[in-house]
Amino acid sequence: MHFTDALGTPHRPDPAARIVSLVPSITELLCELGLAGQLVGRTGFCIHPADQVAAIAKIGGTKDVNLEKIRKLAPTHLVVNIDENEKPTVEALAQCVPNIVVTHPLAPRDNLALARLMGGIFCADDKAAAWCAAFEEEYAALRALPKGRPATLLYCIWKDPWMSVSADTYIARMMAEIGWSVPQLDDPSGSAARYATRYPLVTWSDELVARIDGVLLSTEPYRFTDVHADALEKQIGKPVHVIDGEMMSWYGSRSLAGLRYLRALAQSASMF
Repeated sequence: MHFTDALGTPHRPDPAARIVSLVPSITELLCELGLAGQLVGRTGFCIHPADQVAAIAKIGGTKDVNLEKIRKLAPTHLVVNIDENEKPTVEALAQCVPNIVVTHPLAPRDNLALARLMGGIFCADDKAAAWCAAFEEEYAALRALPKGRPATLLYCIWKDPWMSVSADTYIARMMAEIGWSVPQLDDPSGSAARYATRYPLVTWSDELVARIDGVLLSTEPYRFTDVHADALEKQIGKPVHVIDGEMMSWYGSRSLAGLRYLRALAQSASMF
């Protein structure tokens, strides 16, 4: 039996896998599936669950990994994500890691395939199936809510320069579950790069402000606070709220809490 990753690469089940994860949310999922003991390396941003990841070696960040540390750990599998990890880094690691597992969830329900992929490759099928059942229950509860008033919201992930998300992202599709959409933005740099078009720069203007109902400031990767929200609200004259970035962008096991968070947002949709 084979399990196919986001690039179409088939992977055989390996109960003895030695895993390095460069994706914080997937590190958490692997621990949820009972695989913490097989994780030999993780990034410094892989902080959940704290009691389990403390014992796993750090190998740098998601984009600035220490290649030599990973080589010394002798992993059999490297788990990466198309958005979060640099292609040249992954290509370099492919020279010493036999199996590169590429992930790319783009919508909440993609978490089901992600859990089955991790459970299948690393022989935790039963726990993955139980997790998928819990996800379906939470998703059904979210879908059962009455739809709120649609709103167009600018979701900001960075400041100086300001950066947002396009409709072709996991975050935007989480928002869409409760009737919120993101505005179409043209990248001011004129870059045709895929990352720039999915996470475009923001140029504040009267025209942009007129097209939105409000702004969401994420707590990650930039640590936006209420101070930022208050200042921006005064600047643009539209509602601005801080939103939990982990709940909106972390797929994997954190998505269960993310769905519950969406339900709470939907029930307080009068914020816009």
